[in-house]
Amino acid sequence: MADFLMPSLGADMESGTLTEWHVEPGDVVKRGDVVASIETSKGIIDIEIFADGIIETLLAGPGTEVPVGRPLARYRPTGTPEPAPGVPPSPHAPPTLPSVPPPQTPSATRPATARRLASPAARKRAAELGLDLDKVEARAGGAVTLADVEQAAAARPAAGPTDMRGTIGQAMSRSKREIPHYYLGTTIDMRSASRWLEQHNTAHPVTERLIYGVLLIKAVARAVTRFPELNGWWREGRFDAAHAVNVGTAIRLRDGGLIAPALLAADRRPLAELMHAYQELVQRARTGGLRATELASATITISSIGEGGVDTLYPIIHPPQVAIVGFGALVTRPWCSGESLVAARVINATLAADHRVSDGHRGSAFLVAVADHLQRPEDL
Repeated sequence: MADFLMPSLGADMESGTLTEWHVEPGDVVKRGDVVASIETSKGIIDIEIFADGIIETLLAGPGTEVPVGRPLARYRPTGTPEPAPGVPPSPHAPPTLPSVPPPQTPSATRPATARRLASPAARKRAAELGLDLDKVEARAGGAVTLADVEQAAAARPAAGPTDMRGTIGQAMSRSKREIPHYYLGTTIDMRSASRWLEQHNTAHPVTERLIYGVLLIKAVARAVTRFPELNGWWREGRFDAAHAVNVGTAIRLRDGGLIAPALLAADRRPLAELMHAYQELVQRARTGGLRATELASATITISSIGEGGVDTLYPIIHPPQVAIVGFGALVTRPWCSGESLVAARVINATLAADHRVSDGHRGSAFLVAVADHLQRPEDL
């Protein structure tokens, strides 16, 4: 037997609330299958299982708050023989871990395997809104409908961004307290990137056009492959270099707050594919449906002001990562080009990095590499 544990979705996460199981005992699961949804300060997150197997026991019911690292379920890895009926477990078998107790509410008296009857539209909308279906009244009796979910959401006290901002504040306070930051900045000439992007978008339909942000993501992803000390995590007193480049992208949520899920393998994906993945990631971040791997696997993060913002952004490292890149707004400024002074589109790029892992010389070379990639957008 093996335990499926409540995952950690960031250094600021201590627990999560189970909202729904997507499996039942006896179900066969494959590595990467979504098996449950949990609610955190970052919203409703789908969590995947990381091994093939058969679900044996669900240890927590919907509505249960489970600490990180505690078991949510038990499963039998594929290939493990079933015990013969009536044969007691081996005295050398590992001890059974205690189950996470279900919440003491009327809904918890149902078996954890039972799912509330609800229409697919109602179930999807409840997940988007972070509503527990067990607490939604079915006005017509029987299955919960979409109208029932909308009515329950309207009656729920307004939930502002306070909790998320409080969580972010705690994580950033910890980051500044524990990580010896150093900061670097440079201004990047974006004339070549602007011309290339305009030509590309003119030649393609709206659905295939790109935005500046995707060029920035790809340039950082390509550049950091040459600076592995900026791509990874500081854990248990040492640096763990990542074997992939998963770029966390800071996304502003509609009701306030910020979340930074990762674009996986960003250095190897073509720009068109990266654009599609970015659009999908933004949509799911704002409506629900992010996966645990997208929140827990970022190896370096980008935070960008976007259009109409200030010139310079000074970001704070998101632990356990060791570097974050900030981009200000794309602006037109006087620029020396050879012996001439021209009006050029430029962007200010900043790097905040962990001095335990890298230094200003390497950080400076990294920003130069980012700028170099943006001078040759056709190669991204």
